[in-house]
Amino acid sequence: MRPKTNNASTSVPANDRRAEERFSADGEVKLAFSDPVRMEINGNLLDYSKSGFRAVHSCRALHTGQVVEFRHFIAQGQARVMWNRILEESVETGFLVLHPAPAAHS
Repeated sequence: MRPKTNNASTSVPANDRRAEERFSADGEVKLAFSDPVRMEINGNLLDYSKSGFRAVHSCRALHTGQVVEFRHFIAQGQARVMWNRILEESVETGFLVLHPAPAAHS
């Protein structure tokens, strides 16, 4: 998977305080955590920056502050759940990358 090419940078509202540029994405993200039991989640990467990413998935068990293992086409490593937006049929989550590593391509 690659970043979306029609608009590499997402449009950001003027009042957005984030300093890093974000890039639109469309690809699989895999999440795993062991709190309280081991769970693996497949989701869709929505966008990413140097220090974080946003994904949509179906797991309502993720909570703010929780550390997860992640893997997507840009990187892999550990990330902290910063926020969740519970929607009718999905959950959107923002992650802060704690320990990144380049994604291993097969």
